[in-house]
Amino acid sequence: MGRPSTPLLSPELIAEAALGLVDRDGEFTVAQVAAALKVRPSSLYNHVAGKAQIVEAMRGLIFRDVPRVPSGADGDWVQQVRVLLRAYRDAFAAHPRLVPMLTSQTVSSPDVMRIYDDLARILTDHAIPGDRLLDVITVLDSFVIGSALDAVAPDQVWDAEHAQDPRLAQAIRAVGAGTRRADRSFELGLDLLLAGLTHLAD
Repeated sequence: MGRPSTPLLSPELIAEAALGLVDRDGEFTVAQVAAALKVRPSSLYNHVAGKAQIVEAMRGLIFRDVPRVPSGADGDWVQQVRVLLRAYRDAFAAHPRLVPMLTSQTVSSPDVMRIYDDLARILTDHAIPGDRLLDVITVLDSFVIGSALDAVAPDQVWDAEHAQDPRLAQAIRAVGAGTRRADRSFELGLDLLLAGLTHLAD
């Protein structure tokens, strides 16, 4: 029997199978990924070194559609950051059960590091001091990850009946539920953060 014209396994196929398990169960093992792909676990090691590399492959998979910002791109740098952060948040929100795995592991996926390269270039090109760059990126990361988890929170995050201050109870009842509330809060947070970055760059 001749070899198949396309490989049966690849890092991307392995990542897709692992991501399906994480979305469903919140976890995965190499053995489970192999079973999902109908191969022996040893076959996976021809393509990935182990679980950590599968996690990084999943990171690259969910961020592959985040737009790149070409070097020297014209336009409003604040808007460029806004577009990146929206796409970044959407990628996390689509796979919230993956977030704990990603945040507990060093980022090494080349595709994802290129996103951070873009962000670092945009920020430093517009006067964010180099000694504050990682502080700023960390703040943006924290905001985006929290906002992504908020996007998949229960429709009713707070119980107005248990609020002791009537102003809080009124605000809870008036705010609305689901993605509209989360999206509105995310956009407000973006406005506040980007205004702060503009001030820091002055």
